[in-house]
Amino acid sequence: MKVAFATTDGTNVDEHFGRAGKFVIYELMKDGYKFLETRKFADGRDAEIEGTKDMGQVHDDRVQAKVDKLADCKIIYLTEIGGPSAARLVKKGIMPIKIKETASIEESMNVLLETIKKSPPPWLRKAMNSN
Repeated sequence: MKVAFATTDGTNVDEHFGRAGKFVIYELMKDGYKFLETRKFADGRDAEIEGTKDMGQVHDDRVQAKVDKLADCKIIYLTEIGGPSAARLVKKGIMPIKIKETASIEESMNVLLETIKKSPPPWLRKAMNSN
C-alpha cells in the first residue's frame, strides 16, 4: 500500500495539501516499509494551486490534477486540507490524515506499521487488503 506525505524537506510531514510542492511516497507492507519516490509538483510551494484559489473551475481543475497524480496512494499525511480537497481524496479512495504538528515521516510510518500489526481500524484493514 502506498502512503504519501506532504513535505517541504522530504523528512517531515509539514505541509498543507494544496500548498505542498512535493510528496514523498512510501510502500507500506505488513512487515515494514520502504521509500519509493518523491513526486514534485513545484519548487517550494505549489503556486499553481495557491495562485488560483479564488478562480473557481481553474483552481478546481488544478487541485483535481494533484489528486489524480496521487491516486495510487491509499493514505496521505498532511498538516491541513480544505473540505473540498479532502472530499476529492476520499472519493478516490484515499484517506487524508491530518496531523496537528510537524512529525517525522519515519515516526509516522512506524506508528502506522504498529497500528497495522496490532489493531487496524476497518478503513485501514480495507486499504491494506485492496493491494
